[in-house]
Amino acid sequence: MPTPISTAKRAQIEQSFAAQTMMTTMQAQINELAQGHCVLQCPIVESLRQQHGFGHAALTFALGDVAAGYACLSMIEDGMEVLTAEMKINLLSPCTGGPLRAVGKVVKAGRRLMITQAEVFAHQDGKEVLIALLQGTMVPVPGD
Repeated sequence: MPTPISTAKRAQIEQSFAAQTMMTTMQAQINELAQGHCVLQCPIVESLRQQHGFGHAALTFALGDVAAGYACLSMIEDGMEVLTAEMKINLLSPCTGGPLRAVGKVVKAGRRLMITQAEVFAHQDGKEVLIALLQGTMVPVPGD
């Protein structure tokens, strides 16, 4: 069972998420938050498709990156934020169906670097299909 986060940390994450205009464009929402864990969901909106009609890889990447980032933010001290230092993605299947669900988790939380992963799923033909794996490094930075 995931460890809950404080009300203040939840408010910080929700405020940060609301300020991300790209997440608004994607119609993304936070579904779950716990210590070292974040689940986001969004539809595959028509304006975010590539030339073959699939959801664009940038959509998949953005959702996974943000889920991973908020998983990290859930574990750091108040007044700090995180920035992505690097992120690798493996696209496993076309981004079709919908909605997308990204599950971010912290692998290792250090003071200077945080290693994180995300899995992105799409609902296709009545089942959830893993369409991407991401792994990366987040850097804690002072908040504004």
